[in-house]
Amino acid sequence: MKYLFLTLAIVFEVIGSSFMKASDGFSKWLPSLIVVIAYIICFYFFSLALKTIPLGIAYAMWGALGIVLTAIISVVVYNEKLDVPAIVGMMLIIAGVLVMNLLSKTTTH
Repeated sequence: MKYLFLTLAIVFEVIGSSFMKASDGFSKWLPSLIVVIAYIICFYFFSLALKTIPLGIAYAMWGALGIVLTAIISVVVYNEKLDVPAIVGMMLIIAGVLVMNLLSKTTTH
């Protein structure tokens, strides 16, 4: 259940971030409302995940997956481009999360 909560937190964070671009600096009311609601839901589920997942692990996964998924949405929905350094940087972020989860013994999870 804890990873379901974390997954929902990530999904709603990506929704909020994606609609932030559509809100045009919070000048459009519907996308702005979606941003606020999505982040409220995001942080609610993130707080539930933190009851059982260590903060460092949860935040690393939340941040890394949020970055990658939001970048994918920026390409697909907003027609933005990712260059090689951006892709390499995202791969390094994911590698860091994998190292934390698979190899680190500093935090039990």
